[in-house]
Amino acid sequence: MTDAPADAPTGAPADAPAEAPGAALPDGHRPLEVPPGVEEVDLEQAFGRLLFRASLLGSKLTEQKQAARAEQRELLGILVEVDDALAALGLDRELVALGRGAGLEATRRRLLGQLAKAKVRPMRLEGMTADPDLTEIVGTEARSGVAPETVVRTVVTGFFWGDEVLRRAQVVVAAPEPDPQPDPREPATDHALSEPAGPAPTTPGPVGPVEAEAAGPGTPAAPEAPGAPEPPGPVEDEPSAAVTAAVTAAVTAVAAPVVRAQPKAVPPRARRRGKAVAKQAKRKK
Repeated sequence: MTDAPADAPTGAPADAPAEAPGAALPDGHRPLEVPPGVEEVDLEQAFGRLLFRASLLGSKLTEQKQAARAEQRELLGILVEVDDALAALGLDRELVALGRGAGLEATRRRLLGQLAKAKVRPMRLEGMTADPDLTEIVGTEARSGVAPETVVRTVVTGFFWGDEVLRRAQVVVAAPEPDPQPDPREPATDHALSEPAGPAPTTPGPVGPVEAEAAGPGTPAAPEAPGAPEPPGPVEDEPSAAVTAAVTAAVTAVAAPVVRAQPKAVPPRARRRGKAVAKQAKRKK
């Protein structure tokens, strides 16, 4: 008779089979069936296929999102154009006279409310510098005291869609101020006239008494020719022809040759008579 193993429970047969895993499952549940051939599957290859399929599905989902966003953008653009049409109809005098202006304005407010829910909001650009990414310049106006390229009027309203530009605005900007034109009534200033005048040229005049003394005692003064013109004095406000004639006459007088006075020869009779008179004067003394 063989002994029972020590670790076997008391009263349990030694060759009793182990309990199945599904025996502990609650009521209403059955164990997962293992498909045949699982042991022969390559797990690494199967995991690679799953990753490829997930990537393919992700790219398709991205393409679908981009297509849906493009369609939404196009639809929002059409709604913005509808808002432009409603604004133009609200300015129609005939429709306003028929009492349709209030209805058009109410429809426009409702449309703008729905656009705001889709994160579409109008641009407010008056007083700001024109940005090429936000605006399209369609004209200029001269405005005093306004910097150039500043938006002064909006022709077509632009819209934002979230962080993107749904439609650029068409605006009129301030034109640069023109350069001041010279007044034709004011005389034109010449650069040559604005320069300071240099010293007047001096013209040589006739030799005066002072110049004759400086020449030396042995040099006799030149006699004045009869009818010689007097030296010209200071000329003030005279015609240029008279000044030219006076200067020419003075130069001619200076350039004339100096004629020295020759002593007259005393006749012999007068010399003898003079000696006799001198002798009689000595005798009387």
